[in-house]
Amino acid sequence: MSIPANLKYTSEHEWIKLNDDNTAIIGITDFAQSELGEIVYVEIDTIGEELCKDDVFGTVEAVKTTSDLFMPLDGKVLEFNPKLDENEEDNPGLVNSDAYGDGWIVKIELADPSQIEDLLDEEAYKALTV
Repeated sequence: MSIPANLKYTSEHEWIKLNDDNTAIIGITDFAQSELGEIVYVEIDTIGEELCKDDVFGTVEAVKTTSDLFMPLDGKVLEFNPKLDENEEDNPGLVNSDAYGDGWIVKIELADPSQIEDLLDEEAYKALTV
């Protein structure tokens, strides 16, 4: 199981990568995608919305289950990954094959970047998944 050191994590198995422009991208962890199994659909209906930490921003549907996606930080949902969007390239399997790369789910604008300090680092997330 891969847990990159340059990301932050939530106990709900989302990861977040900060960008230099007060934005971040969010996805689900390698552990989460392996637990869910084959991802067949990602639904995001919160584009343009201001959400609080722990609010549901979408769902991931696998062959056998559906799982909510939770905001790791307060922020505005700016973009849904077009590679996962059924109106664009529609390849939700990227969440399985490249969870930390092309399988990212949304881009957000951060409301309070200091909240990143409340998230788990690589070691804390690894301890959670053992």
